[in-house]
Amino acid sequence: MDKKRLEYYKKKLLTRREELMKTIARTEEEGRQADDDPTVDLADKAANSYTKEFLFGMTNTDRVILNQIEAALKRIAGDDYGVCANCQEELQQKRLEAVPWAKHCISCQEKAEKGQL
Repeated sequence: MDKKRLEYYKKKLLTRREELMKTIARTEEEGRQADDDPTVDLADKAANSYTKEFLFGMTNTDRVILNQIEAALKRIAGDDYGVCANCQEELQQKRLEAVPWAKHCISCQEKAEKGQL
């Protein structure tokens, strides 16, 4: 992959990483605020608990993507970016455009999701 293309994806990954870090921080703060609500009604406490669990579930998903972005940035630094980690084929640009942190080509990703990889 040429340097210009690599730089484009690196910028895209860094932007997405920054967005995720802000989202995670905001979500954690909202979760803490749900705890601070001095409600006495049992239904309100249950609703707050559900909201908190929902927010932290979203945070966990964001953290997984954040880790994948960090790994992609390391692959860029190590000249391994844009190549499938399994079959060593070059990833399609459409795939990288949709999921710039992808480490597998579509066929290998399907195998991984089925537990065959």
